[in-house]
Amino acid sequence: MSLVRAKKCLGQHFLKDQNIARKITASLLPVTRDVLEIGPGMGVLTRYLLANPDFSVRAIDIDRESIEYLHAEFPEHRERILFGDFLKTDVTDLFQAPFSVIGNLPYNISSQIFFRIIEHRDCIPQVVCMIQKEVAERISAPHGNKTYGILSVFLQTFYDIEYLFTVGEQVFDPPPKVKSAVIRMTRNERRELGCDEKLFFNVVKTGFNQRRKTLRNSIRNLLPAGFDSAYLNMRPEQLSIPDFLQLCREIEKEGEPS
Repeated sequence: MSLVRAKKCLGQHFLKDQNIARKITASLLPVTRDVLEIGPGMGVLTRYLLANPDFSVRAIDIDRESIEYLHAEFPEHRERILFGDFLKTDVTDLFQAPFSVIGNLPYNISSQIFFRIIEHRDCIPQVVCMIQKEVAERISAPHGNKTYGILSVFLQTFYDIEYLFTVGEQVFDPPPKVKSAVIRMTRNERRELGCDEKLFFNVVKTGFNQRRKTLRNSIRNLLPAGFDSAYLNMRPEQLSIPDFLQLCREIEKEGEPS
């Protein structure tokens, strides 16, 4: 427990409610046998994952002290508990088949983790994670909602998002100042965008970076000379994912930006 106390002093928040831990791990459906846990920390989820015969689990954490603690806590699974950075690790080297992802994600880098998951979307059919409630609401927001944004579009392009349940502050030690939420992401049927992926990402990012402007003004540097579209009269949050994809197809059809 000395390690827990030390990490609490560094501002880390530890899930202490075993019922919530069981509920999170039970949200992971047996879509794949292989599972990667990101940031196991003190192993509150790891314990239940390793005990589930439906899964073959590996865990990766950038914190060496946590890895040493988990090796001592689960000595028979030492080879499955890895020291490393998910953001820099070639996770396809860890598994020969598609794998699911689960974790209590660090709030300060959750967006980076999601972008990394998007990069590996064709080998990650399912993600269950606990994140800050505000981020969960943003990710799962439909178009037209004021919280709909870059991450909403990018993740919903490739995944169906389910907001599963809210987690209160009191189940952590020490309690954080914000509520948390658990979401499940399931890979959808979209394999091809029908437009250049780089253009799609640029249009979405550029549009939402100036979300109060219409797209005619915010993405003008990405448009071919003389290009026009009804979508340009709209603000980015008004466009659904099919709308963004269609806009990009129209831009491509017109040719390169001037």
